[in-house]
Amino acid sequence: MTMQIARRAQAIAPSPTLALTARAKALAAKGVDVVGFGAGEPDFDTPAHIKLAAVEALHRGHTKYTPTGGIPELKAAIASRLAIDQGLDYRPEELLVSCGAKHSLYNLFQALLDPGDEVVILAPYWVSYPDIVMLAGGVPVIVPTRPEDGYAPRPEALAKAIGPRTRALLLNSPSNPTGALLSREQLTGIAEVVRGHDCLIVSDDIYGALVYGGRTFLNIAQAAPDLKPRTVVINGCSKAYAMTGWRIGWAAGPAELIAAMQKVQDQSTSNPTSIAQHAAVAALIGPSEPIEQMVMEFDKRRRWLVEALNAIPGITCAEPGGAFYVFPDVRGLLRKRHRGQVLTGSADLAEALLVDHLVAAVPGAPFGAEGYLRLSFATSLAAIEKGVARIGEFARALEG
Repeated sequence: MTMQIARRAQAIAPSPTLALTARAKALAAKGVDVVGFGAGEPDFDTPAHIKLAAVEALHRGHTKYTPTGGIPELKAAIASRLAIDQGLDYRPEELLVSCGAKHSLYNLFQALLDPGDEVVILAPYWVSYPDIVMLAGGVPVIVPTRPEDGYAPRPEALAKAIGPRTRALLLNSPSNPTGALLSREQLTGIAEVVRGHDCLIVSDDIYGALVYGGRTFLNIAQAAPDLKPRTVVINGCSKAYAMTGWRIGWAAGPAELIAAMQKVQDQSTSNPTSIAQHAAVAALIGPSEPIEQMVMEFDKRRRWLVEALNAIPGITCAEPGGAFYVFPDVRGLLRKRHRGQVLTGSADLAEALLVDHLVAAVPGAPFGAEGYLRLSFATSLAAIEKGVARIGEFARALEG
């Protein structure tokens, strides 16, 4: 028998970030002293009060199916958090709890898109956005952004990208991979363009709790309240509460769309893990000190890393306003020779760093930004210092 794979599965690629992290972990498991900059998760443990809530949920017998869309206590905690942090009001029927924010995005586009419908995505983008759209039969329409614009889209470029088949504009601030944080002014500019078109706005706020330097996080529903009825806010527990493995995310948006998303979830995963849902309640209503401590440590690493990278010849690095990534421009290292081979792109550069210098960094090309690398500072400062020293040695040894 010849196995025939569906075209939609053949059209998508494995996640390069997950692949790189797995490769780095495999090397470390063999005792190789590899420095991993690929991780998309905090290196902090889940706070103790959240773990305790999970244990208590086990002892109370909360190990059965729950409503597909989430337990009432968790929906109430999410609504309260959105109201307190962002001044956004949502009813239970406007909320859907899923198995992580990625799952929320998957449900959304499965429920929203028909074949050929378009979704506007700003580049650099999280690697999974185009593939999640394509799995729903949609067409990603990429709008390049520039570091000198703070990675905000230019109004004319955004307006040109939105057409009659556009169903959604996808925003991610703070951004993975750039760490860029859109300001009120930038969001207002985006809103001015979108108002003239009949499309949804998807605001991926998963890094919204991780901002630095006195900056303030805003999403487009806050900056342009008239657009809230056509905005879906995506968030979750993974990044802010160091709960990546617990797999709890949510969507907040128009009730009709949320109901359609729940039908998709009904026929795929059903409810998220019951125990993790109870832990998420504790995360959302519990103390904020663990987040504040994590942000302080990330900020220290961020500032050190940006300064150190900018001291390496051929590398320039903008300061990220949020998340836990830097996105250095390494075009000054390309077209040089490493061990006699010309480095033609970011993938070549990342491969050489890993194989010969034991530094795992994700190439920029899969993020829609050739000539860049993504480095996560969700690792210890000692590891960061060691890794940057190796990158410096690599850069200075290049020929040409």
